[in-house]
Amino acid sequence: MSKRFSPRRRALLRGIGALGAATAASPLRAVPRLERYPFTLGVASGYPGPGSLVLWTRLAPEPLAPHGGLPERPIPVRWELAHDPGFRRLAASGTTYAEPQWAHSVHLEPYGLEPDREYWYRFQVADATSPIGRTRTAPTREAEVSRLRIGVGSCQHYAQGWFSAYRYVAADALDLFLHVGDYIYESSWGDELVRSQGAQEPVTLNDYRRHYALYKADPDLQAAHASCPWLVVWDDHEVENDYAGPISENNDEPAWFLKRRAAAYQAYYEHMPLPRTMVPFGPNLRLHTRLHYGQLADLHLLDNRQYRSPQPCPRPGRAGSAVIRDCPSRHDPKATMLGARQEQWLAANLRASEARWNLLGQQTLMAQADGEPGPGQAFFSDGWDGYPAARRRLLDVLAERQPRNPVVLGGDVHSFWVTNLKQDFDEPESPTVASEFVTTSITSQSRPEERIQAVKRENPHILYANGTERGYLRLEVTPERVQADLLGLSSVKVKNPSCHRQAAFIVEAGQPGPQNA
Repeated sequence: MSKRFSPRRRALLRGIGALGAATAASPLRAVPRLERYPFTLGVASGYPGPGSLVLWTRLAPEPLAPHGGLPERPIPVRWELAHDPGFRRLAASGTTYAEPQWAHSVHLEPYGLEPDREYWYRFQVADATSPIGRTRTAPTREAEVSRLRIGVGSCQHYAQGWFSAYRYVAADALDLFLHVGDYIYESSWGDELVRSQGAQEPVTLNDYRRHYALYKADPDLQAAHASCPWLVVWDDHEVENDYAGPISENNDEPAWFLKRRAAAYQAYYEHMPLPRTMVPFGPNLRLHTRLHYGQLADLHLLDNRQYRSPQPCPRPGRAGSAVIRDCPSRHDPKATMLGARQEQWLAANLRASEARWNLLGQQTLMAQADGEPGPGQAFFSDGWDGYPAARRRLLDVLAERQPRNPVVLGGDVHSFWVTNLKQDFDEPESPTVASEFVTTSITSQSRPEERIQAVKRENPHILYANGTERGYLRLEVTPERVQADLLGLSSVKVKNPSCHRQAAFIVEAGQPGPQNA
């Protein structure tokens, strides 16, 4: 991905650097010598409001090297935001600094922008110019909005496939893209690997930085980031498989694991278009938030990793997930996926929402998925099935406070799922309180299809389930309905697969529950 400068450009850069070093009153004004192109990880935007949003890049001439191949000092970065892709009419511009303590990443938040407006942006260091990104501000809360187009993606193991789905995401020119977790995988596994992410599992900050740089160097992922603003929520693999709050899968000493989590959270912040309000403090990063899209939709983004209780009935000597059957602690009324404070925050926001649609972006399948044929029940403990009391509290809020048209979005399970969310899943006649759409993975391998279909047969509230293809979910939200297109790829083992609509469902306003489109 790196681009070598011509000898003339290298000489110019050296001259600029020498001039800056000689004349600057402060080292902040010095432009370092750059022998290689610094924007190897692309650009991104995110978290749009009516008058602001986040613009992101990271300087990394040698992305897999310590410090990205840069000196440990601030570097001035010029930025421009324009009304047109040719940058003939600038809306805003200025200079910021890429700080070494944040891996020379930039999180810029220009204010005073026009609502519901398309913009283009780019960055410059010396005479190196970044790729151009397209972004868009949100409408004002009072605005009548006729349409919102959102993509949803999850689970992108670098070695298990090419990120070709993102080529189609970029071509969609969406209003928003929501990534619901497992942006990286800390360990390598799987069959028919197409490339290597290395065998070493990240533990330190530099380890995680290298991991993110490897993923973000992918050209299709960069194109998708540059095509529209992103929203992100993490799952477990951004730190370690199946972790729950301060508890690691291997049941490590919590103090040690929290230091690892702090390293992972900082690297996540450094590589995502997150606002300043989400800057991490040690092992803590407030990721959950709410965004408004006019009167059309409120988007509630949830974090079900950082504050959750440990999974019930783990295997002896371990923590993390298991398939559980007779497990009394599964019904612990105090167990939580979101933590008490986030539960209260969500309930208050749902009660206060005046939007036509309420979209909940979270990590995994929320519907009950009993995997035991016949009268018994078996559940995977790392999902909402491991925390039925917490799920019931959330669904009770939806039933009792009746926010308008709730739709839950998820990922994690490497397959498409469409479900009716019911107050009581063991009572088929229980009312449906929300609709659910779960996206398949970008690349990560799925379970055997016969197991997925067995779960579907056992649970009548599950309307659709399919794990045969990798891909993403695309939603079109209008005042009257939400249409969900389930988009699958022919293969992720080749670089140029075809993409097709595997299935489509709609949710009519005022009628909870998906229907075939």
